[in-house]
Order: sequence, then C-alpha cells, then structure tokens
Amino acid sequence: MRYILSLLLVFSSYLSAQNPYPQDYFSNPLDIPLVLSGTFAELRSNHFHSGLDIKTQQRTGLKVKASAGGFVSRIKVSHYGYGKALYITHPNGYTTVYAHLQKFLPDIEAYVKKHQYKNESYEIELFPKAEDLPIQKDSLIAYSGNSGGSGGPHLHYEIRDKQERPINPMLFGIDIKDSVNPIITSIYAYPLDNNSFVNNSNIKQKIRLTPLKNGDYTTENIEAIGNIGFAVGTFDRQDLAANSNGVYNIQTFYNGTRNFEIDFKRFAFSETKHINQLIDYEHFATKRQRIQKLFRKNNPLSILKPALNEGVLNIKDSTYSVYKIRVADYKNNESWVTIHIKGAKNKSLKQEPAKITPYFVNSSQTTHLNEGIVSVDFYKDTFYEDFYIDFEVKNDTLKLHEDVKAAKKNFNITFDVSKYSNEDRNSLYIAKLLGENKYPVYTSTKRKDHLLVARTKKLGTYALSMDTVSPTISAKNFKDKQWLSNFRYLKVKIDDQESGISNYRATVNGKWILMEYDYKTKTLTHDFNDNVITDTKNNLKVIVTDNVGNNSTFETLFYRK
Repeated sequence: MRYILSLLLVFSSYLSAQNPYPQDYFSNPLDIPLVLSGTFAELRSNHFHSGLDIKTQQRTGLKVKASAGGFVSRIKVSHYGYGKALYITHPNGYTTVYAHLQKFLPDIEAYVKKHQYKNESYEIELFPKAEDLPIQKDSLIAYSGNSGGSGGPHLHYEIRDKQERPINPMLFGIDIKDSVNPIITSIYAYPLDNNSFVNNSNIKQKIRLTPLKNGDYTTENIEAIGNIGFAVGTFDRQDLAANSNGVYNIQTFYNGTRNFEIDFKRFAFSETKHINQLIDYEHFATKRQRIQKLFRKNNPLSILKPALNEGVLNIKDSTYSVYKIRVADYKNNESWVTIHIKGAKNKSLKQEPAKITPYFVNSSQTTHLNEGIVSVDFYKDTFYEDFYIDFEVKNDTLKLHEDVKAAKKNFNITFDVSKYSNEDRNSLYIAKLLGENKYPVYTSTKRKDHLLVARTKKLGTYALSMDTVSPTISAKNFKDKQWLSNFRYLKVKIDDQESGISNYRATVNGKWILMEYDYKTKTLTHDFNDNVITDTKNNLKVIVTDNVGNNSTFETLFYRK
C-alpha cells in the first residue's frame, strides 16, 4: 500500500509542482555551511516561524551578504522581536529579510543613526527610497548578531513575495543537508461529537505508537464509531544539527484516498495566529507539547489544503479501515504511520460529562461578563467555538477559566479602581498570575479615569497588583569621575523587578545620546564612535521609567580627551 501511495505522490508532484520559484537567483547569505536551528513554518508560540534560522557557529559578527541585488526598502530596530532587521527588495519582486543583526554595513549604520539621533529614539522604522541604499548581489550588508528576541546567536533569513507573504527559502534553491526521516512522537484520536467514540470512549485517546525497523510506524488497532479525527506529534532533524525542527508536509490517506494535507510552503502574516487552532491548544497549555490536528475545524489557514470531508473520518459499524499518515521534510525524507480501525459500537460507552457553568460564550456574539469591580468583554469572533466559561471574582482577583481555549483576537479585562486613593491608583496595574505560586506578570494596562483596562488573548487568573518601587540604575563598566578616553563603550545596567521597564532616556551635558538597550542583559550601551560627545568633562544623566510610571534618575561624571 505504501509503495502505491508513494507512486501516486510522485506522479502528483510531477504534474503540479514544476517549481515556480527561481532557483539560481538568491545566494546564501553567509559564507559558512548552512546549518539550521529553525525551519520555515516551524510551530512557535502564537505564530509560524517565517524563515530559516541559520546557525552562526555560536558567534556574532559573521559577515551577512545580500542574497541578490536590489535596494534596502525597510530598516527596523527594536528591543524585542527581530531586533536589528534589514529588508532588501529585488527587481523580481521578492524581498529578503535579515534579522537579529549585530550591526549594519557602515553606510547603512550611518543612515540609521542619523535618524535615531534626529528622532531621539533607539527604536526606529525606516523606509528608504530605492536610490538611497542600492545593494549589489553578495555585497556585505550587515554582521550577524543576537539582537531582539533571539535566544542565541543566529541569522534569521526570509524570502517574501510581493504580498509580503513569507515563502520557504528552500524553494529557491537554498540548500540544507538533510537525509534524516522525520520523527513521529505521538498519535491521538478524537471523537468529534457526542455520538462518536474511540475505544469505547468519547474522550481524546492517546494511541500506542510502535516504530518499525524500516523507519515507519504502526499503532495499536483501535475500535471507533462515528466522526473521528487524528492529531500527530512530529519533528524533523537535518544532518548537521540536533535541533528538533518543523516538518515540510503532512498528508493523510483513508482507505487509499487522500484525506487531508498540511503544506508548509507559504503563509500570510495575517493568518499565522490561527496556529492555535491547528495545534491542540489545550494539550499544549497543559502538557507543553504541540500536536497538529489532521482535520479542519473552524480554521481558515491557507496551509490546509482542500480535503475529503475536511479530514474527518466517518466510521460505520462492522467496517474495517486503514488510515495512513505521511510526514515529509523538504528533501522528501518521509515517515509513515499506519492505523487499523475497526468500526464497532460497544454497549458500555464512556462519555465525557459536559461541563456547564452559569456563563456561556457564543463565539458569534458579543459576551459581557461583570461581577464586583471586574468586567470582561469578548467581542464577536473572539473564539473559534462556543463554550461554558468559568468566571469568578474574589476581591481584586479574577478567575477567567483556564488558559485552554485559543482566542483569535484580543478581549478586554476591566478593573474599577475607584475605591483606591489617587496615589494608589497610579501604582496599580493588571497582572496575570502564573504558576503554582501565582507570580504576577505585568499585562499591558491602560488607564481611563478610575478604570484599568488590559487587552489580552489569554484566559487565566488576573489580579490587581501594585508597583511602588522605582527602577534601579547603575554604572556597569566605569566609575564616577573616571577617565574613559580609551573606552569604546559606555555601559549602564537598568532593571525593574515589578512591572518592568517602559522607557529610558540618556543625555550627556543635556544632549540626547543613543544608548542601545539589550533586555536580555539589562544593559544600556553607548558607542563613543558616534562622536557626539566632544567635551572633556561630561555629565551623564539616565532616566528610566517603569510600566506604571515610577522613575529613577542616575547621574555621574566622566572625562574624555
């Protein structure tokens, strides 16, 4: 059966997939063997990974080259996310993206710093004209780094089309050594309504998985009745790395007919949030494992291809069926799972009791909940499905279900703080309580007179928290009144233990200076090569403000010749 299905796949690929993407247009962005720590469309928290994460040999400062000629069309510098990122638009309409950079080519660096000083802001987004920063193929554009939300030194590399949709760079001939079959870690079966059962149960079932000598897998035989679906836990590895990466394609077959397909070639940023409906969100929230559902349920993702009955199997009594899952990487290394299904309705069926609360969320309508000093507003289409929700307010704490339901968009949590004094109100914020110890973590909070409003996509427990402690500021690599003539950098450490850093401002002799903030090391850094500090005696003043408005001021003298 596998041999026949493989022939069908090869023939189908030959007919439909003459690769439409140019193969020799884009070159490698680094002059080292390409080894990945992250693959395209890999499953991440609340999004699909939009490019390739290329390892930089645990170093920063590697030369990053333009994959093709064009012009710098966008530059973005931020504390989080992509950190320092460069976008190059090419004559063929595609755009390449290079992120988590350490620094740009000197001409680009000067262009960026000019605007940072003009705007008096480290974080900046620029859109140069085509004639401002032209780029030649394979020319040096930047140096690799670890800026922004990077978890370690690497280059994040993307190719986007004219609609700004990211596309797997491997489709353009970016070659990665890979001869390793994807690994299957788990299989789950789902009864999809109250009249459907798997192994006599109406509850999701983990199916015992057995690896075979040829690299494929089989499972225990199951009995089922009604509408059922499956989910798979899987990852891929390349030859030169031990990372657990995302796969390229997943297909299912029901009695020899293609039943469902997830094709990780391209997606739009506007749809990436729907990853939380592709995975079993509750499973991830409770077990920290991402398993992908092999059936479509209220999910508009374009990577889900037209399928037979949306991937749902309708199992009849006294039938015998074979269900197969094919998982493949870009190099067409593949792993198969075979599941034998007997249609059988047992007399003693275990049905999951429906949980009913006084509060019901109809996903197609606006829902307003209110108790005590707290109100919650779910607008139309906030969630993918209807459900009974836990809603309880005790003093200044809100229990809003468990974080097991995926939300499409933000909802509002509002606390009325009119009972507090004006002074206390200014120190309050809304916190999400995490872990067994209910540790408060700042949730972005807006003040509207006597109301505090947080916008979030996460259910869970929230509470009012108070921050009366100002941020801390200290010199990191110098002392008060020290001569710094031979120093390249001026470094200051800043921290806030409560609501977190909101903003900072640094001046020397009353003039704004550029200081780069690395939140991972809690460090502000000024580069004396900016040549904006020309006096011998210099008064450094740093003001740091936290998220509720507490601020601290640090002042010191230093000398330079």
